[in-house]
Amino acid sequence: MLPSFLECSLDATHRFAPERLQTTCAHDAAPLLVRYVPLRMARDAVATRPSSMWRYREVLPIDDGEEPVTLDEGGTPLLRARRLESRLGLSVPLYVKDESRNPTGSFKARGMSVAVTCAKRLGAAHLVAPSAGNAGVALAAYGARAGLPVTVFLPRDTPPNVLEQCRTYGAHCHPVDGLIDEAGKKAEAFAREHEAFNVATLREPYRIEGKKTMAYELIEQLGALPAAIFYPTGGGTGLIGMWKAFDELQALGWIDAGRPHMFAVQAEGCAPIVHAFQAGAERAERVSDARTAAWGLRVPAALGDRLMLSAIRASKGAALAVSEQAMGEGMMELRALEGIDAAEEGGAALAGLRLERDRNFNGPVVLFNTGSALPYGPRT
Repeated sequence: MLPSFLECSLDATHRFAPERLQTTCAHDAAPLLVRYVPLRMARDAVATRPSSMWRYREVLPIDDGEEPVTLDEGGTPLLRARRLESRLGLSVPLYVKDESRNPTGSFKARGMSVAVTCAKRLGAAHLVAPSAGNAGVALAAYGARAGLPVTVFLPRDTPPNVLEQCRTYGAHCHPVDGLIDEAGKKAEAFAREHEAFNVATLREPYRIEGKKTMAYELIEQLGALPAAIFYPTGGGTGLIGMWKAFDELQALGWIDAGRPHMFAVQAEGCAPIVHAFQAGAERAERVSDARTAAWGLRVPAALGDRLMLSAIRASKGAALAVSEQAMGEGMMELRALEGIDAAEEGGAALAGLRLERDRNFNGPVVLFNTGSALPYGPRT
């Protein structure tokens, strides 16, 4: 079944009402994606704008005169990793898109900026989300920026540093027994009971719009499509968002019909997309007893499984599982060889590339470091 679509409405008179606002498909609860009609954005005009992700506002759900809820997110560097390139024996350039440079230290800032902007316009009085870490910190910060109260549900074993950061931004934190999907159930119940806007992954159509701007930046920074993207994948919003963005970029005339090979990298202890990809399945089964030190990858069941699997297969990419040792070593290599503030998720992307380095890529390869190691505190 094709993904559901939500027409992008910028009617400022529409007010938030949980019983009226359809945030997933009414037929099958699939994610809704924003569609822009008409789709227009001149590349030369964008080039003269400030470097935040809001330079792409014509393809974001915001009115011309509206001020976004922003902390100057986006515009992150694309760093040539020459020492790693040499160590891996690559014959093509290797780049790292360093999302640790975002506000609150991760790519989650992009999605939360857009989601909070839209929630505020719709009249939401309270924001809620489940989180494995970085998303909760980002929502807390952007809620504070917007002047809206925030509640976050997190697994009980989430690193204490993460909970403390959420609280210092003013959020109410509720530890939950179980993994992020259990936290998601609590957040959904809270949203119904308190008429809060639920900003859970792919439970509303706006976070993905912020994440897709990573693809727009890649095209501007490289001047062309990369040959391959290695992306650490939990909920998969960034991968889905970039795949959506490539279609938009083609419609805008910025790129042709070519696409990069998309590699979704997961931890061996929590690899539902990998299992489904290898089995040739369209849906991913929930992983029981999911375990990994990469908190952002500890997502045992993803709402966007069909969209991820479709993008991976259409791009002639793959879903890859890497060991805890390999992702830890990758994290340290990114830090020690390239000076990049990588967490385990970034290390997973590098470990995934190692599995595929014998492929004959015909152009630049991009790894995503989705966040900083600092929010999680010292390693033991």
